[in-house]
Amino acid sequence: MQDKESVYDIGVIHGRFQILHNDHVKYLLAGKELCKHLIVGITNPDPFLTKDHKSNPHRSTSLANPLTYYERYVMIREALLEKGLKLSEFSIVPFPINLPELVKFYVPMDAIFFLTIYDDWGRQKRKYFEKLGLKIHVLWEGPLEKKGLNGSEIRDAMIKGESWEHFVPSSVAKLVKEWNIVHRLKEF
Repeated sequence: MQDKESVYDIGVIHGRFQILHNDHVKYLLAGKELCKHLIVGITNPDPFLTKDHKSNPHRSTSLANPLTYYERYVMIREALLEKGLKLSEFSIVPFPINLPELVKFYVPMDAIFFLTIYDDWGRQKRKYFEKLGLKIHVLWEGPLEKKGLNGSEIRDAMIKGESWEHFVPSSVAKLVKEWNIVHRLKEF
């Protein structure tokens, strides 16, 4: 997957990944293409590190965060392996984006930090990173309607009994079924 012409040694990328979907994988692979080792930060890893922010209060609700850190960790790992990455090419860690002063305890601060920006929340994260003095590489920036897949819509499709498997890697679909996540979502 990785060529010898990597731009960066270590890259950090992050997201909630509350149902890891195909556009998440595209985002992760875009980051990996630019670095030798990719650190995938899982935001909102637990309720104590999940905070409201006025730019997108929905991101902190229980329904928007139905999966555990471990479930998302396994989904990311399996999806990246499915796409041909080796375990030695990436790491997965908690990433408390809502408490940016804690980021230094989870990732190397001299890495490059990848972002996509589509809305006020993306702009807010850039401000957090700039305030911390981090090196930033914006992968994509554009209007929200260009963002693509949305975890909320996929979770809604699951709840309504609609087709959703084509939105996620096959390894993730298998885990969702194995862990009975659709039933959990319907209980919300």
